[in-house]
Amino acid sequence: MATAQLTASSISARNLPLFKGFTPSTARVLSVAPLRQGGLGLGPFRGLVVKASATIAPKYTTLKPLGDRVLVKINASEEKTVGGILLPTSAQTKPQGGEVVAVGEGKTLGKNKVDISVKTGTQVVYSKYAGTEVEFNGSKHLILKEDDIVGILETDDVKDIKPLNDRVLIKVVEAETTTAGGLLLTESSKEKPSIGTVVAVGPGPLDGEGKRKPLSITPGNTVMYSKYAGNDFKGADGSDYIALRVSDVMAVLS
Repeated sequence: MATAQLTASSISARNLPLFKGFTPSTARVLSVAPLRQGGLGLGPFRGLVVKASATIAPKYTTLKPLGDRVLVKINASEEKTVGGILLPTSAQTKPQGGEVVAVGEGKTLGKNKVDISVKTGTQVVYSKYAGTEVEFNGSKHLILKEDDIVGILETDDVKDIKPLNDRVLIKVVEAETTTAGGLLLTESSKEKPSIGTVVAVGPGPLDGEGKRKPLSITPGNTVMYSKYAGNDFKGADGSDYIALRVSDVMAVLS
């Protein structure tokens, strides 16, 4: 049976081809030791280079997104818990929000031109793994497609998110704290809930002609959704919320 040993090493981006406007940085590479099968060496190979954050050279002062892309200045990570405890870097929550600082010209669907629905200066929440992160003018930014924006944040509380496109915001029901037999469940053993109440819905997706198709669910509906879909948020009152695409909603309960 073949076996392999994985080790990580650092290389300098100075040894890699450079694109104009991007400064060198250090990337992590996965090195795999020779495979052996029945004592036969199959030879070493190198894995994929892990994505590193790109830095725009200072001589470039403008970054203009194209098409249906937007440029978002990322909010800083939380350095303290709600109770004021200082968090180490590894435990800080990766931000999923920021301010729109530039937008593309939009896209064409059918014969209609569709403008970007968010404006500069708007605070938005975006999908967890969306876009390309860049260092620009000394700050972290994200270039992403408009469709990767979950919603507009009009206040400091996630319950007030205004979903975009085909997304819905759901207030999650509290997880059961006891078993059917009355045993108290620990936090780690509680079943992740997949039922909640719809708080807000987006205007619907665009069809092939650039017209909106309204969603079939409405605020107030109790729904069941795919357990591992969407983006989880904690409200100011401690309640759990999830924003997901309507296609991840499996049923309406009544």
